[in-house]
Amino acid sequence: MGAEKMQGKIALEEHFSLPETQNEMSRFSIPGTGEDLKKRLIDLHDVRLKEMDEFGIELAIQSFNAPGVQAVADTQAAMELAERANDILAEEVAKRSDRFAGFAALPLQDPDAACKELTRCIKDLGFKGSLINGFTTRESAETVHYYDQPEYRSFWACVQDLGMPLYLHPRNPIASRMQSYKGHPWLENSPWAFAMETALHTLRLLGSGIFDEYPLVQLVIGHLGERIPYDLWRLDHRIRKSPQGLPAKKSMREYMLSNVHLTTSGNFYDPTLHLAMTEMGADRIMFSVDYPFETTSDAVSWFDKSQISEVDKLQIGRT
Repeated sequence: MGAEKMQGKIALEEHFSLPETQNEMSRFSIPGTGEDLKKRLIDLHDVRLKEMDEFGIELAIQSFNAPGVQAVADTQAAMELAERANDILAEEVAKRSDRFAGFAALPLQDPDAACKELTRCIKDLGFKGSLINGFTTRESAETVHYYDQPEYRSFWACVQDLGMPLYLHPRNPIASRMQSYKGHPWLENSPWAFAMETALHTLRLLGSGIFDEYPLVQLVIGHLGERIPYDLWRLDHRIRKSPQGLPAKKSMREYMLSNVHLTTSGNFYDPTLHLAMTEMGADRIMFSVDYPFETTSDAVSWFDKSQISEVDKLQIGRT
């Protein structure tokens, strides 16, 4: 239960951007955050690395910032952006491969192209898996393609064959699905909408039978499970009473314990961590910051003092 700074931490949900793909930061209204975020998203080797040194993070896996490739409606443009983002990340990682690694950005507008790019990133660039920014837009900005749809089965086969994890990261719902947030912009994006969108997408995947077909696939979700662990008992309880033709052969809990990992990204609170550990086990939880949208100091000052055993801290933080 000690509060000493843990060295050698590994972080998995850390973001970078290209100058031409930076998102609008005006919603970050606290002085300094908007422009500061833009600078931090571009930088890998200055402030980011200094903070890693200061706070005991040995390795940080970097990924292309949301919504990234997933929001590009034109398939060819999405393929070109993914390749460019991955090549630039690989160049930056190569400068300090002892401190950085990469997750691939993928053009899921075309599942075969996504498989080809994932294969290139893992076999040629040495990436550790992929990070997908939620559902994919294709042809029109108001389209939604979730990955439980039949057209993505070949992609999941590719993920299983390559044996690397897929991190499902949030994005905001499309405008036509935001009616329940109308007039309440403080609930959009990361405070609430991100978790609801990602939880729904995750549960669609678990219920679709994908993990029966491809049982070795490992999915990662952030923010200590996007609220799913909290409601896992009730979810299975109600589905048992009314399965409504559920294709999956197992319970949601069974898939969570065999095919899903969580990270601590942006959820720095002991009771939430304890609940996630109770439901999932420490071996399915991994430390992350969600840099630069969260500060390294917040993440680490919490985690290093968290009221868990040193064994669990080592397991979650590094091993």
